[in-house]
Parts: sequence; structure tokens; C-alpha cells
Amino acid sequence: MAVALLVAAGRGERLCASGPKAFVTVAGRPLYAWSLDALRAAPSVSEVVVAVPEGVEAPGGVAGGASRSESVRNALAAAPAAEDVVLVHDAARPLVTVELIEACVAGLEGFDAVVAATPVTDTVKEAVDGIVSRTLDRRALWSVQTPQVFRRPMLERVLSQPAEVLAAATDDAGLVEAFGGRVGIVPAPPENLKVTTPVDLRLAELLLRRRDANHVGGVDGTHIS
Repeated sequence: MAVALLVAAGRGERLCASGPKAFVTVAGRPLYAWSLDALRAAPSVSEVVVAVPEGVEAPGGVAGGASRSESVRNALAAAPAAEDVVLVHDAARPLVTVELIEACVAGLEGFDAVVAATPVTDTVKEAVDGIVSRTLDRRALWSVQTPQVFRRPMLERVLSQPAEVLAAATDDAGLVEAFGGRVGIVPAPPENLKVTTPVDLRLAELLLRRRDANHVGGVDGTHIS
């Protein structure tokens, strides 16, 4: 079994919303609620802790931090210590499925952490000051998503680093890599998109409404108020 940490403390300036991104309404519900449904419906998840902005309330909510990884650290500190497996998911990815959650938890065997990811399909070039220096081999490149699943001792160790180290991290698996940990990949569907811009929000709205119409009651028939 795993404890899940749902990161919903981001401000979301690029979304141009009037409040915290995770609480923007999408397909009739707060953005974070879609992920919370999926996590609660997953058989391998025993409990969900939600990292929220200061002054905001949510089911299972705790105050987030100044950076994403600090928010994860705060949520982990509030999570039950009984579970040795920790799943971290961004509320900005509302299309996560129970199937992907279960695959990520099962995929942790033999690793310190695993990440959901999709193969890169675009050609990727490295450039400095607008000048291309090289073209990367996309066959070896993956676009990393969440969920990410960790051995709890390893996650606690990497999150105990100074605030400036946590602030520089773009994901928690990167901290594990830098610490010498072994990180695996679980293939994920491209529909597990991240809501960052207004265009992403509109696309998520369309996909969620289509999924909700096909599965009455939402994710595995569950809803939260």
C-alpha cells in the first residue's frame, strides 16, 4: 500500500487565473478534485494528503511550501508513517487514471523511485543564446509526468536538503537521481497532460467532459463534494 501526496499549492501565473491553479473550475469541478477522485479510487492507495496554498482549505489538506518540493515535504510530514511507499502527483494533471496509478506503484519493484513518462516525439535541439549547439537523440528521451512513486526513506532523505536545493528541483525524482538513486520509467498515455496555460485548461475540459460522459459518475464511479 502507498500513501499519496497531491500537490495543489501552485500559484499558476501562466494560467492567468484569479486564484490558485488547482482550485480553478474545470468540467464543473475544482481542478484538483479530478486527481483526488482517482487517488481515492486506487486500490493501492491507503490515504491521500493534499498540499494546498496558505489559507486555502481542502479535504486532507496541509499548507504547502515556498517551492514544489517543499510542499511535498510538508505533505509527507503529515502523512501516516505506516506506509513505506509514497506516491506524489501534481493536481495540475487532472486526467490521471486509476490504471496509471496502479502501474506506477507496481513498477517500483527494484527501484528507489519510478516516474510516469511518455516518449518524446518532437525533435529536440540544445541551444545557447538562440544558437543550436546540437540535436538530441529523441529515441532516448522521455517527457516526465506524475505520478511519481518513491521508497519513503529515500524521499525523506532527499527532501531534507536545504531550501535552495529544493527550490531548484523541477521534480522530486530529479533529487533522487542527484542523490545516486535508481529511477525507473512507467509508460504513460499522452492524455495525462499538465494544465499550465489557458489552452491546456480548455483541452483538459474537453477530455474530462468526454471521459465523464463515457463513465457515469466520473473516475470509477466516484465523486467528491
